[in-house]
Order: sequence, then C-alpha cells, then structure tokens
Amino acid sequence: MSLKGKTALVTGSTSGIGLGIALGLARAGANVVLNGFGDANAVIAEVEQFGGRVGHHPADVSDPAQIAEMFAYAEREFGGVDILVNNAGIQHVATVEEFPVERWDAIIAINLSSVFHSTRLALPGMRAKGWGRIVNIASVHGQVGSVGKSAYVAAKHGVIGLTKVVGLETATSNVTCNAICPGWVLTPLVQKQIDDRAAGGVDPQQAQHDLLAEKQPSLEFVTPAHLGELVLFLCSEAGSQVRGAAWNIDGGWLAQ
Repeated sequence: MSLKGKTALVTGSTSGIGLGIALGLARAGANVVLNGFGDANAVIAEVEQFGGRVGHHPADVSDPAQIAEMFAYAEREFGGVDILVNNAGIQHVATVEEFPVERWDAIIAINLSSVFHSTRLALPGMRAKGWGRIVNIASVHGQVGSVGKSAYVAAKHGVIGLTKVVGLETATSNVTCNAICPGWVLTPLVQKQIDDRAAGGVDPQQAQHDLLAEKQPSLEFVTPAHLGELVLFLCSEAGSQVRGAAWNIDGGWLAQ
C-alpha cells in the first residue's frame, strides 16, 4: 500500500514503539510528524531515509495547550493530519494506597487525556478531507488488570472506551478509530523489569523468560515493527470496516 501524500502524527515517537510505528508509516510513503523530548535530529534522519517529509514537535502531551500547538504546527507545515497515532505513555508501579497522587495525575494526563485532546483536534480536518485514521496504542492492560498498575490500567481501559465512542461517532464517514493492545514489548520500561529481576542473582536470559512466561504464552516479545505493520493494515482499504476495535497483539496473553 502507499500512503504517499498523507501526513501521520505519532505521539511519543522518538524511541521505542512510537519510532517503530513512525518508521513503518514512512516506509509506506507517509510524511511524518514526530513528537517527543530531547534532540530529535538523529531520529528525524532515520525516518527521512524513506523519502517523505519529516518534522518534529516537542509538545508535552500532558498539556492541552502544547498539544494544540503541535497540531497548529502540523497544519502550518504539512497541511494537517491524516493519520493520528496516540502512542505516548508513562508508567509507575505501586499499590493503590501507596500510589503518589502526582504520578496518578501524570499517567492519566499522558496516557488518557492526551488521546482525547489529540483526537478532538484531529477530527475536524479528517472530516473535511473525507478520510482519516486514528489508532490508539492501548495495552492488554486496557482489558485486564495487574497488581500495582492502577493508574496505567485505568488509563488504558479509558482509551479503549474512548476508541469505541469515536468509532461509533465516525461510523458513517471515511474516518476510522481503533485501538491496538500490545502485550509485552521490549521497551526500556520492560527491560528495567527484567534488570530488576536479574539484580536478585537470576541469569538475565532466565529473568526475561520468567517475565514472559507469567503472561505471554508465545514466550516472545511483540516488536515495534509488528505494531507498525498492524497500523498500516488499519490505514489500508482492507481495514476500512474495522471500527472501534481493540485489537490484541499479545502472544496469546488474553487467550488464557
């Protein structure tokens, strides 16, 4: 498929899952607006290799005003957003009674509220153009719980609920909205959990195996490239009647 002439905005895309998705979209010919903190020059060059235009906006997506500035940038420099991938996310692990209030607020703001704000800003332009794709990166934790992850689980459940509503509200248009629910992906956050297990004297390979064995029957990680290919499917004509879905890509986690 070709996305030439389309512009994709991917939040939290200077590393990890977001970068993998951005690379997949660029490979298919899309222009890409990256988002994330730090010096993005190396990442821009990596995405530019596929020939499309690439930009970067450093918006902190916990702030609605900065999200609005990012969309204004996309409109000014690229003519708007055709594909929105809401990927930015953070995590903190603690029991409910010990969960820091400021961490709860930050996780809800970045993992859930930013999805709402980006979506409400993207929809008018997509409707005007008569085409659009919104893909929300949720999680298996949008459908099941895990101890110590109250804010993350609550936010991801909210993302799936929001996805369903937007999917219904756009059902008679050429705009679709869907969620992807990954299982374990080897991101820096997950690597830290492996390292924490290994710090107790467990062989790192065994620590990785044990982490996967607890949840993911395939015993293999989902990769950012897997997620990028699924985003491309949802952007294709074949995905045009996938609406309001929560698509699991989790090595069998939720089949148990």
